[in-house]
Amino acid sequence: MADIAKATEADVPALAQTLARAFYDDPAITWMQPDDERRLRVGPFGFGAWLKKIYLPKHHVYTDPDRKAAALWAPPGKWRMSVGLQLRLTPAMMRIVGLRRLPLIAKGMAQMDKAHPDDRPHWYLAVLGTDPDYQGKGLGSAVMQPVLDRCDADGVGAYLESSKEANIPFYRRHGFEVTGELRFPEGPPIWPMWRDPRPR
Repeated sequence: MADIAKATEADVPALAQTLARAFYDDPAITWMQPDDERRLRVGPFGFGAWLKKIYLPKHHVYTDPDRKAAALWAPPGKWRMSVGLQLRLTPAMMRIVGLRRLPLIAKGMAQMDKAHPDDRPHWYLAVLGTDPDYQGKGLGSAVMQPVLDRCDADGVGAYLESSKEANIPFYRRHGFEVTGELRFPEGPPIWPMWRDPRPR
């Protein structure tokens, strides 16, 4: 498998395109922006904003040499977005989802936030995506592995929300188990998943 490394600011344009392609047909993203043409147009902008403003500053975005897959992690205690960051992201969210849908999206995000485990330290896998043309080649597993190895070494759990039911078996192979089901307002289900550290 190709060498996996931490992404930098220079990788943002390529990774934003990769993630937009990876999530184009994702039920949660489709719920956020139902218009196919607009979703195609604003997807790279949205993922670029997430990378630059939220996850690159946390220093745990992993990618492959060709920038065809990415795992965006938040370290223990760093997953929650501050009110200031939420406010700074609001213009970008408005551009992505439109003013009319923004309150609905905010309600769904608040629901996910409330369900997020806050009683034990864990790494949060916020986004994992592979360009559709490169799926099935092990890239998703590879970009996720550096932090899973760290979880096992440190004895710390990991958490994610799967927005595609078809992806649940993939995450199960990596030790994650479904802990419940959330549903966006007027939208699709989301499956929270937790992973206990594996003995070394």
